[in-house]
Amino acid sequence: MTQDWIPNALPPLHGKTVVVTGGNAGLGYFTSEQLAEAGAKVIIAARNPQKAKAAITAIKARFPEADVTYQHLDLASLASVRHAAAQLSELEHIDSLVANAGVIGSPLRQNTVDGFELQFGTNHLGHFALVAELIPALAAHGSRIVHVGSVSHRWVRPDFTTAAHPRKYSSYRSYALSKLAVMSFGFELAHRLELMGSPATSVVAHPGYSRSMFTPRRPGVATYRPASALQQRFSRPFAQGKDAGGWPLVRAAVDDEVRNGDYWGPDEPFQLRGRPALVRPQSHALERNAASRLIDLSQELTGFRLDL
Repeated sequence: MTQDWIPNALPPLHGKTVVVTGGNAGLGYFTSEQLAEAGAKVIIAARNPQKAKAAITAIKARFPEADVTYQHLDLASLASVRHAAAQLSELEHIDSLVANAGVIGSPLRQNTVDGFELQFGTNHLGHFALVAELIPALAAHGSRIVHVGSVSHRWVRPDFTTAAHPRKYSSYRSYALSKLAVMSFGFELAHRLELMGSPATSVVAHPGYSRSMFTPRRPGVATYRPASALQQRFSRPFAQGKDAGGWPLVRAAVDDEVRNGDYWGPDEPFQLRGRPALVRPQSHALERNAASRLIDLSQELTGFRLDL
């Protein structure tokens, strides 16, 4: 693939297997749809089987030959993560794992099954545990791991000490901190894989500012949310649909030009919308000492060990 990579005209992906967490709605749905359209075998790993079935039905309604299946995975339950990882490890190969699933905007504090703040526990700790369990298989397959970050990482610092059990809860801060953790882990994992000489790679991608109001409808799938004409007019210059938000995730997952440790996002000002391109994260997302402490903390909290 080249720099002329066209988001809505992907090269053939037949023979590729991609696991997309949270592939039943929003960004994850469109990531799954785009990959399936190009011929990849897509495994939607999600909590709700009914919603996953609706997503698969919607994809196959558009692309009858699509190869899309379901794997149960509840990232808010470490027991579920362990079970799903055991099943995914039995696959012949995984070319890419898109760690997309997430929780955003919980106004009242909620906890995961294991007692962690819901956003940090799901977005980071759940995916950390999944990757830790899958890393032997991913390394053996030379897989690519795509961690889904957010522009919100710009507004928090990498102090994760109390992120799983915050003393004072702020929905926005917990979300932003969870996404910074996702990114810090992704970049540090890239370093460790490189040091080991592993054929596996770790990259980070983000969807910019993706809004439901600009997102195409898909029957039975939570993709579109109406908004007033004024809201749409105000948001249009710096927002895009979740279909476009999926472009950087898809490119990060399958483009041959992507390299270990890359960061992909929209190419227009402030990385809010546009075509997928290599972009720069905030420097604090690259702090290796903070990332190492995060991994140590994540291992302690979850009981899952990252053998790298």
